[in-house]
Amino acid sequence: MKKWKGILASAMLVSSLAACSGGNETSSGSSGSEKADKDEKITLRMAWWGSQPRHDYTLEIIEMYEEKNPNVNIEAEYASWDDYWKKMAPQAAANELPDIIQMDLSYFSQYAENKQLADLTPYVDKQINTKDINENVIDGGKLGDKLYGINAGVNVLGFNYDPETLKKAGVDSLSEDWTWDDYRDLAKKAADAGIFVDTGMKADVFFNYYLRTLGKSLYSKDGTSLGYEDDKLFEDFFSMTSGLVKDKAVPTPDYLAQLKGIEDDPVVTQKAIGIWQWSNQFVGIQQVAKRPMEIHGMPGPDSDKGLYLKPSMFWSVSNNSKHKEEAAKFVDFLINDIEANKLTLGDRGVPGSSTVKDELKPLLAPEQQQVFDYVEWAEKNSSAFDGPDPIGAGEVIELMDSLSEQMSYGNLKVKDAAKQFRQQAESILSQNK
Repeated sequence: MKKWKGILASAMLVSSLAACSGGNETSSGSSGSEKADKDEKITLRMAWWGSQPRHDYTLEIIEMYEEKNPNVNIEAEYASWDDYWKKMAPQAAANELPDIIQMDLSYFSQYAENKQLADLTPYVDKQINTKDINENVIDGGKLGDKLYGINAGVNVLGFNYDPETLKKAGVDSLSEDWTWDDYRDLAKKAADAGIFVDTGMKADVFFNYYLRTLGKSLYSKDGTSLGYEDDKLFEDFFSMTSGLVKDKAVPTPDYLAQLKGIEDDPVVTQKAIGIWQWSNQFVGIQQVAKRPMEIHGMPGPDSDKGLYLKPSMFWSVSNNSKHKEEAAKFVDFLINDIEANKLTLGDRGVPGSSTVKDELKPLLAPEQQQVFDYVEWAEKNSSAFDGPDPIGAGEVIELMDSLSEQMSYGNLKVKDAAKQFRQQAESILSQNK
Protein backbone atom coordinates (compact mmCIF):
# COMPACT_ATOMS: atom_id res chain seq x y z
CA MET A 1 0.00 0.00 0.00
CA LYS A 2 1.29 3.46 -0.83
CA LYS A 3 2.91 5.50 1.89
CA TRP A 4 0.15 8.10 2.07
CA LYS A 5 -2.45 5.35 2.43
CA GLY A 6 -0.65 4.05 5.49
CA ILE A 7 -0.89 7.49 7.01
CA LEU A 8 -4.56 7.71 6.16
CA ALA A 9 -5.30 4.35 7.74
CA SER A 10 -4.84 5.83 11.21
CA ALA A 11 -6.54 9.11 10.47
CA MET A 12 -10.12 10.21 10.92
CA LEU A 13 -12.18 12.17 8.41
CA VAL A 14 -10.08 15.13 7.25
CA SER A 15 -11.60 18.50 6.58
CA SER A 16 -12.49 19.43 3.06
CA LEU A 17 -10.28 22.49 3.13
CA ALA A 18 -7.26 20.40 4.05
CA ALA A 19 -8.07 17.95 1.30
CA CYS A 20 -8.30 20.60 -1.41
CA SER A 21 -5.39 21.95 -3.41
CA GLY A 22 -5.10 24.21 -6.41
CA GLY A 23 -4.67 23.42 -10.08
CA ASN A 24 -5.90 20.51 -12.14
CA GLU A 25 -5.40 18.01 -9.32
CA THR A 26 -8.23 19.41 -7.24
CA SER A 27 -11.62 17.81 -7.63
CA SER A 28 -13.70 20.71 -6.34
CA GLY A 29 -11.34 23.61 -6.86
CA SER A 30 -10.26 22.97 -10.44
CA SER A 31 -11.33 25.33 -13.18
CA GLY A 32 -10.68 22.66 -15.81
CA SER A 33 -13.42 20.86 -17.68
CA GLU A 34 -14.96 17.62 -16.40
CA LYS A 35 -13.86 15.61 -19.42
CA ALA A 36 -10.16 14.98 -19.07
CA ASP A 37 -7.78 13.28 -21.47
CA LYS A 38 -6.23 10.02 -20.39
CA ASP A 39 -2.93 11.68 -19.39
CA GLU A 40 -4.45 14.32 -17.15
CA LYS A 41 -3.87 13.67 -13.46
CA ILE A 42 -7.22 13.70 -11.63
CA THR A 43 -7.69 13.74 -7.89
CA LEU A 44 -11.00 12.57 -6.44
CA ARG A 45 -12.01 12.74 -2.81
CA MET A 46 -14.01 9.85 -1.39
CA ALA A 47 -15.76 9.79 2.00
CA TRP A 48 -17.32 6.97 3.99
CA TRP A 49 -18.16 5.94 7.54
CA GLY A 50 -17.61 2.60 9.23
CA SER A 51 -15.39 0.45 11.39
CA GLN A 52 -11.67 -0.16 10.96
CA PRO A 53 -12.11 -3.32 8.84
CA ARG A 54 -14.23 -1.31 6.38
CA HIS A 55 -11.61 1.42 6.28
CA ASP A 56 -8.88 -1.13 5.57
CA TYR A 57 -10.56 -2.96 2.71
CA THR A 58 -11.86 0.26 1.12
CA LEU A 59 -8.31 1.60 1.04
CA GLU A 60 -7.28 -1.62 -0.73
CA ILE A 61 -10.07 -1.14 -3.28
CA ILE A 62 -8.92 2.41 -3.89
CA GLU A 63 -5.39 1.17 -4.56
CA MET A 64 -6.70 -1.49 -6.94
CA TYR A 65 -8.53 1.19 -8.93
CA GLU A 66 -5.52 3.51 -9.00
CA GLU A 67 -3.31 0.71 -10.33
CA LYS A 68 -5.76 0.18 -13.20
CA ASN A 69 -6.20 3.94 -13.70
CA PRO A 70 -2.77 5.53 -13.07
CA ASN A 71 -4.02 9.00 -13.95
CA VAL A 72 -6.49 8.93 -11.02
CA ASN A 73 -5.58 9.64 -7.40
CA ILE A 74 -8.27 9.08 -4.77
CA GLU A 75 -8.00 10.79 -1.39
CA ALA A 76 -9.72 8.89 1.42
CA GLU A 77 -11.76 10.64 4.10
CA TYR A 78 -13.48 8.45 6.67
CA ALA A 79 -14.77 8.31 10.23
CA SER A 80 -17.20 6.72 12.62
CA TRP A 81 -20.91 7.33 12.03
CA ASP A 82 -21.34 10.31 14.35
CA ASP A 83 -18.11 12.07 13.36
CA TYR A 84 -18.82 11.51 9.68
CA TRP A 85 -22.02 13.56 9.60
CA LYS A 86 -20.55 16.28 11.83
CA LYS A 87 -17.85 16.74 9.20
CA MET A 88 -20.15 16.46 6.20
CA ALA A 89 -22.52 19.26 7.22
CA PRO A 90 -20.02 22.16 7.03
CA GLN A 91 -18.52 20.76 3.83
CA ALA A 92 -21.98 20.73 2.28
CA ALA A 93 -22.60 24.30 3.41
CA ALA A 94 -19.29 25.39 1.87
CA ASN A 95 -20.01 23.55 -1.40
CA GLU A 96 -16.89 21.45 -0.79
CA LEU A 97 -18.29 17.92 -0.52
CA PRO A 98 -16.08 15.00 -1.56
CA ASP A 99 -16.57 13.79 -5.12
CA ILE A 100 -17.75 10.33 -4.04
CA ILE A 101 -19.91 10.09 -0.92
CA GLN A 102 -21.17 7.11 1.02
CA MET A 103 -24.70 8.34 1.68
CA ASP A 104 -27.23 7.07 4.21
CA LEU A 105 -31.00 7.00 3.79
CA SER A 106 -31.43 9.29 6.80
CA TYR A 107 -29.71 12.15 4.97
CA PHE A 108 -30.29 11.17 1.35
CA SER A 109 -33.36 13.34 0.69
CA GLN A 110 -31.89 16.34 2.47
CA TYR A 111 -28.69 16.37 0.40
CA ALA A 112 -30.53 15.62 -2.83
CA GLU A 113 -33.24 18.25 -2.35
CA ASN A 114 -30.57 20.80 -1.47
CA LYS A 115 -28.98 20.08 -4.87
CA GLN A 116 -25.80 18.81 -3.25
CA LEU A 117 -25.93 15.44 -5.05
CA ALA A 118 -25.58 14.97 -8.79
CA ASP A 119 -28.23 13.23 -10.88
CA LEU A 120 -26.51 10.03 -12.04
CA THR A 121 -29.04 9.27 -14.78
CA PRO A 122 -26.74 10.49 -17.59
CA TYR A 123 -24.05 8.03 -16.47
CA VAL A 124 -26.25 4.93 -16.20
CA ASP A 125 -25.34 2.22 -18.74
CA LYS A 126 -22.43 4.38 -19.84
CA GLN A 127 -19.98 4.89 -17.00
CA ILE A 128 -22.17 2.90 -14.56
CA ASN A 129 -23.25 -0.55 -15.71
CA THR A 130 -26.62 -1.58 -14.24
CA LYS A 131 -27.65 -4.39 -16.61
CA ASP A 132 -27.20 -7.09 -13.93
CA ILE A 133 -29.00 -5.18 -11.19
CA ASN A 134 -32.70 -5.51 -10.44
CA GLU A 135 -34.64 -2.37 -11.34
CA ASN A 136 -36.09 -2.15 -7.82
CA VAL A 137 -32.58 -1.99 -6.41
CA ILE A 138 -31.70 0.90 -8.73
CA ASP A 139 -34.99 2.69 -8.08
CA GLY A 140 -34.17 2.78 -4.37
CA GLY A 141 -31.76 5.63 -5.15
CA LYS A 142 -34.33 7.75 -6.98
CA LEU A 143 -36.23 10.82 -5.88
CA GLY A 144 -38.82 11.60 -8.51
CA ASP A 145 -37.27 10.87 -11.89
CA LYS A 146 -33.70 11.59 -10.82
CA LEU A 147 -31.14 9.08 -9.60
CA TYR A 148 -29.10 10.53 -6.74
CA GLY A 149 -27.44 7.37 -5.51
CA ILE A 150 -26.42 3.88 -6.57
CA ASN A 151 -27.42 1.20 -4.08
CA ALA A 152 -24.27 -0.22 -2.46
CA GLY A 153 -26.12 -3.34 -1.33
CA VAL A 154 -29.23 -4.72 0.36
CA ASN A 155 -29.72 -5.13 4.11
CA VAL A 156 -32.49 -6.66 6.17
CA LEU A 157 -33.33 -6.26 9.86
CA GLY A 158 -32.99 -9.28 12.08
CA PHE A 159 -32.12 -10.69 15.47
CA ASN A 160 -28.51 -11.90 15.60
CA TYR A 161 -28.10 -14.24 18.54
CA ASP A 162 -25.86 -16.77 20.25
CA PRO A 163 -27.60 -20.18 20.50
CA GLU A 164 -25.51 -21.15 23.53
CA THR A 165 -26.41 -17.99 25.44
CA LEU A 166 -30.05 -18.57 24.48
CA LYS A 167 -29.88 -21.89 26.34
CA LYS A 168 -28.78 -20.06 29.50
CA ALA A 169 -32.29 -18.58 29.53
CA GLY A 170 -33.74 -22.08 29.34
CA VAL A 171 -34.77 -21.79 25.69
CA ASP A 172 -33.52 -24.22 23.05
CA SER A 173 -34.68 -22.41 19.92
CA LEU A 174 -36.69 -19.47 18.58
CA SER A 175 -39.89 -20.06 16.66
CA GLU A 176 -39.80 -18.91 13.05
CA ASP A 177 -43.14 -17.14 13.54
CA TRP A 178 -42.43 -15.70 16.98
CA THR A 179 -44.39 -12.68 18.23
CA TRP A 180 -43.77 -9.69 20.45
CA ASP A 181 -45.34 -11.67 23.28
CA ASP A 182 -42.78 -14.42 22.69
CA TYR A 183 -40.04 -11.81 22.75
CA ARG A 184 -41.24 -10.35 26.07
CA ASP A 185 -41.42 -13.86 27.51
CA LEU A 186 -37.83 -14.51 26.39
CA ALA A 187 -36.75 -11.21 27.95
CA LYS A 188 -38.21 -12.23 31.30
CA LYS A 189 -36.44 -15.60 31.18
CA ALA A 190 -33.16 -13.87 30.33
CA ALA A 191 -33.48 -11.42 33.23
CA ASP A 192 -34.30 -14.29 35.60
CA ALA A 193 -31.12 -16.03 34.41
CA GLY A 194 -29.04 -12.91 35.07
CA ILE A 195 -28.37 -12.04 31.43
CA PHE A 196 -29.74 -9.52 28.95
CA VAL A 197 -32.10 -10.52 26.17
CA ASP A 198 -30.43 -7.98 23.86
CA THR A 199 -28.75 -4.57 23.83
CA GLY A 200 -31.80 -2.50 22.97
CA MET A 201 -33.40 -1.37 19.74
CA LYS A 202 -32.45 1.68 17.66
CA ALA A 203 -35.56 3.76 18.28
CA ASP A 204 -36.48 5.03 14.81
CA VAL A 205 -35.54 1.87 12.92
CA PHE A 206 -37.50 -0.58 15.04
CA PHE A 207 -40.43 1.69 15.79
CA ASN A 208 -40.84 2.08 12.04
CA TYR A 209 -40.73 -1.71 11.63
CA TYR A 210 -43.42 -2.03 14.32
CA LEU A 211 -45.57 0.57 12.57
CA ARG A 212 -45.21 -1.20 9.22
CA THR A 213 -46.55 -4.45 10.72
CA LEU A 214 -49.69 -2.44 11.50
CA GLY A 215 -49.95 -0.90 8.05
CA LYS A 216 -48.47 2.43 9.11
CA SER A 217 -45.05 4.08 8.80
CA LEU A 218 -42.91 6.59 10.63
CA TYR A 219 -43.25 9.23 7.90
CA SER A 220 -46.12 10.13 5.57
CA LYS A 221 -45.57 9.41 1.87
CA ASP A 222 -44.99 13.09 1.07
CA GLY A 223 -42.64 13.52 4.04
CA THR A 224 -44.58 16.44 5.51
CA SER A 225 -45.85 14.70 8.64
CA LEU A 226 -45.71 11.52 10.68
CA GLY A 227 -47.19 8.44 9.03
CA TYR A 228 -49.41 7.40 11.94
CA GLU A 229 -52.15 9.29 13.80
CA ASP A 230 -52.74 7.24 16.95
CA ASP A 231 -50.16 7.96 19.65
CA LYS A 232 -51.11 4.75 21.37
CA LEU A 233 -48.86 3.00 18.85
CA PHE A 234 -45.91 5.02 20.17
CA GLU A 235 -46.96 4.30 23.74
CA ASP A 236 -47.29 0.56 23.17
CA PHE A 237 -43.88 0.19 21.55
CA PHE A 238 -41.88 2.37 23.92
CA SER A 239 -43.65 1.05 26.99
CA MET A 240 -42.22 -2.30 25.96
CA THR A 241 -38.67 -1.10 25.27
CA SER A 242 -38.35 1.14 28.32
CA GLY A 243 -40.01 -1.51 30.48
CA LEU A 244 -37.33 -4.01 29.52
CA VAL A 245 -34.65 -1.62 30.75
CA LYS A 246 -36.52 -1.18 34.03
CA ASP A 247 -36.78 -4.98 34.37
CA LYS A 248 -33.02 -5.31 33.73
CA ALA A 249 -33.65 -7.43 30.67
CA VAL A 250 -31.86 -4.82 28.53
CA PRO A 251 -28.81 -2.68 29.48
CA THR A 252 -29.22 0.95 30.54
CA PRO A 253 -27.92 3.71 28.25
CA ASP A 254 -25.12 4.30 30.78
CA TYR A 255 -24.03 0.68 30.53
CA LEU A 256 -23.92 0.83 26.75
CA ALA A 257 -22.08 4.18 26.73
CA GLN A 258 -19.22 2.63 28.69
CA LEU A 259 -18.57 -0.04 26.06
CA LYS A 260 -15.32 0.75 24.27
CA GLY A 261 -16.01 -1.23 21.13
CA ILE A 262 -17.60 -4.29 19.59
CA GLU A 263 -15.27 -6.49 21.65
CA ASP A 264 -17.10 -5.32 24.78
CA ASP A 265 -20.59 -5.87 23.39
CA PRO A 266 -22.67 -8.01 25.80
CA VAL A 267 -23.39 -10.46 22.99
CA VAL A 268 -19.67 -10.99 22.43
CA THR A 269 -19.02 -11.40 26.16
CA GLN A 270 -22.04 -13.75 26.45
CA LYS A 271 -23.91 -11.40 28.77
CA ALA A 272 -26.73 -10.97 26.23
CA ILE A 273 -28.55 -13.44 24.00
CA GLY A 274 -28.65 -11.30 20.89
CA ILE A 275 -28.48 -7.97 19.16
CA TRP A 276 -30.94 -6.27 16.79
CA GLN A 277 -29.16 -5.06 13.70
CA TRP A 278 -28.93 -5.02 9.92
CA SER A 279 -27.80 -8.14 8.12
CA ASN A 280 -24.50 -6.63 6.94
CA GLN A 281 -23.40 -6.22 10.57
CA PHE A 282 -23.71 -9.94 11.32
CA VAL A 283 -20.34 -11.02 9.96
CA GLY A 284 -18.43 -8.47 12.02
CA ILE A 285 -19.93 -9.42 15.36
CA GLN A 286 -19.59 -13.17 14.71
CA GLN A 287 -15.94 -12.75 13.76
CA VAL A 288 -15.24 -10.88 16.98
CA ALA A 289 -17.28 -13.35 19.07
CA LYS A 290 -15.36 -16.25 17.46
CA ARG A 291 -18.20 -18.72 17.88
CA PRO A 292 -21.31 -19.73 15.89
CA MET A 293 -24.23 -17.29 15.84
CA GLU A 294 -27.57 -17.27 14.07
CA ILE A 295 -29.75 -14.75 12.20
CA HIS A 296 -33.45 -14.83 13.00
CA GLY A 297 -36.41 -12.96 11.54
CA MET A 298 -38.30 -10.19 13.30
CA PRO A 299 -41.21 -10.72 15.72
CA GLY A 300 -44.78 -10.53 14.45
CA PRO A 301 -47.60 -10.79 13.89
CA ASP A 302 -47.36 -9.69 10.24
CA SER A 303 -43.56 -9.56 10.22
CA ASP A 304 -43.67 -9.83 6.42
CA LYS A 305 -45.43 -6.47 6.31
CA GLY A 306 -42.85 -4.89 8.58
CA LEU A 307 -39.76 -6.37 6.96
CA TYR A 308 -38.30 -4.76 3.84
CA LEU A 309 -35.16 -4.82 1.71
CA LYS A 310 -33.30 -1.69 2.68
CA PRO A 311 -30.67 -0.07 0.52
CA SER A 312 -27.74 -0.42 2.91
CA MET A 313 -26.34 2.90 1.74
CA PHE A 314 -25.75 4.71 -1.52
CA TRP A 315 -22.77 5.75 -3.54
CA SER A 316 -23.47 9.35 -4.52
CA VAL A 317 -21.50 11.92 -6.47
CA SER A 318 -21.44 15.49 -5.21
CA ASN A 319 -22.88 18.20 -7.39
CA ASN A 320 -19.80 20.35 -6.74
CA SER A 321 -17.46 17.72 -8.21
CA LYS A 322 -15.50 18.86 -11.26
CA HIS A 323 -14.96 15.25 -12.31
CA LYS A 324 -18.40 13.66 -12.15
CA GLU A 325 -17.75 11.30 -15.06
CA GLU A 326 -14.59 9.96 -13.44
CA ALA A 327 -16.36 9.68 -10.09
CA ALA A 328 -19.13 7.69 -11.79
CA LYS A 329 -16.53 5.31 -13.22
CA PHE A 330 -15.27 4.60 -9.71
CA VAL A 331 -18.83 4.02 -8.48
CA ASP A 332 -19.17 1.44 -11.26
CA PHE A 333 -15.95 -0.19 -10.03
CA LEU A 334 -17.32 -0.37 -6.50
CA ILE A 335 -20.54 -2.15 -7.49
CA ASN A 336 -19.41 -4.29 -10.44
CA ASP A 337 -15.74 -5.18 -10.14
CA ILE A 338 -15.44 -8.81 -9.00
CA GLU A 339 -12.07 -8.44 -7.29
CA ALA A 340 -13.18 -5.32 -5.42
CA ASN A 341 -16.29 -7.10 -4.20
CA LYS A 342 -14.22 -10.07 -3.07
CA LEU A 343 -12.67 -7.69 -0.56
CA THR A 344 -16.04 -6.29 0.51
CA LEU A 345 -17.91 -9.62 0.66
CA GLY A 346 -21.24 -7.99 1.46
CA ASP A 347 -20.10 -5.72 4.30
CA ARG A 348 -21.99 -2.83 2.74
CA GLY A 349 -24.96 -5.07 2.02
CA VAL A 350 -25.60 -8.01 -0.28
CA PRO A 351 -24.58 -6.80 -3.77
CA GLY A 352 -27.25 -5.83 -6.25
CA SER A 353 -25.45 -7.31 -9.25
CA SER A 354 -26.48 -10.90 -9.94
CA THR A 355 -23.12 -11.52 -11.59
CA VAL A 356 -21.24 -10.32 -8.53
CA LYS A 357 -23.40 -12.43 -6.21
CA ASP A 358 -22.81 -15.55 -8.29
CA GLU A 359 -19.06 -14.97 -8.26
CA LEU A 360 -18.97 -14.39 -4.51
CA LYS A 361 -21.05 -17.34 -3.31
CA PRO A 362 -18.29 -19.98 -3.60
CA LEU A 363 -15.95 -17.69 -1.67
CA LEU A 364 -18.19 -16.95 1.27
CA ALA A 365 -17.33 -18.02 4.78
CA PRO A 366 -20.18 -19.74 6.65
CA GLU A 367 -21.22 -16.53 8.42
CA GLN A 368 -21.27 -14.64 5.11
CA GLN A 369 -23.35 -17.38 3.53
CA GLN A 370 -25.79 -16.98 6.44
CA VAL A 371 -26.23 -13.33 5.49
CA PHE A 372 -26.81 -14.09 1.80
CA ASP A 373 -29.28 -16.84 2.74
CA TYR A 374 -31.15 -14.56 5.13
CA VAL A 375 -31.49 -11.84 2.51
CA GLU A 376 -32.71 -14.43 0.01
CA TRP A 377 -35.31 -15.59 2.56
CA ALA A 378 -36.33 -11.99 3.21
CA GLU A 379 -36.91 -11.37 -0.49
CA LYS A 380 -39.86 -13.78 -0.20
CA ASN A 381 -41.00 -12.62 3.25
CA SER A 382 -41.03 -8.83 3.06
CA SER A 383 -42.90 -5.85 1.65
CA ALA A 384 -42.02 -2.86 -0.50
CA PHE A 385 -39.51 -0.34 0.79
CA ASP A 386 -41.06 3.01 1.80
CA GLY A 387 -38.33 5.03 0.09
CA PRO A 388 -35.67 7.41 1.40
CA ASP A 389 -36.36 9.34 4.57
CA PRO A 390 -37.68 12.88 4.08
CA ILE A 391 -35.72 16.05 4.71
CA GLY A 392 -35.53 16.65 8.44
CA ALA A 393 -35.39 12.94 9.24
CA GLY A 394 -32.02 13.40 10.89
CA GLU A 395 -33.54 15.84 13.38
CA VAL A 396 -36.51 13.55 13.95
CA ILE A 397 -34.21 10.62 14.66
CA GLU A 398 -32.12 12.64 17.12
CA LEU A 399 -35.33 13.70 18.86
CA MET A 400 -36.56 10.12 19.12
CA ASP A 401 -33.20 8.89 20.41
CA SER A 402 -33.23 11.56 23.10
CA LEU A 403 -36.78 10.77 24.19
CA SER A 404 -36.07 7.04 24.13
CA GLU A 405 -33.11 7.52 26.45
CA GLN A 406 -35.16 9.63 28.85
CA MET A 407 -37.88 6.97 28.91
CA SER A 408 -35.28 4.26 29.53
CA TYR A 409 -34.00 6.17 32.55
CA GLY A 410 -37.54 6.60 33.82
CA ASN A 411 -37.19 10.40 33.62
CA LEU A 412 -40.03 10.80 31.12
CA LYS A 413 -43.40 9.11 31.00
CA VAL A 414 -44.13 7.31 27.75
CA LYS A 415 -47.41 9.14 27.26
CA ASP A 416 -45.69 12.52 27.64
CA ALA A 417 -42.91 11.42 25.28
CA ALA A 418 -45.50 10.48 22.66
CA LYS A 419 -46.99 13.97 22.79
CA GLN A 420 -43.59 15.68 22.70
CA PHE A 421 -42.48 13.57 19.79
CA ARG A 422 -45.57 14.29 17.74
CA GLN A 423 -45.45 18.01 18.41
CA GLN A 424 -41.76 18.46 17.61
CA ALA A 425 -41.55 15.94 14.78
CA GLU A 426 -44.58 17.39 13.02
CA SER A 427 -43.00 20.85 13.33
CA ILE A 428 -39.79 19.61 11.69
CA LEU A 429 -41.54 17.75 8.88
CA SER A 430 -44.04 20.53 8.18
CA GLN A 431 -41.19 22.53 6.69
CA ASN A 432 -41.33 20.17 3.71
CA LYS A 433 -44.75 21.47 2.67
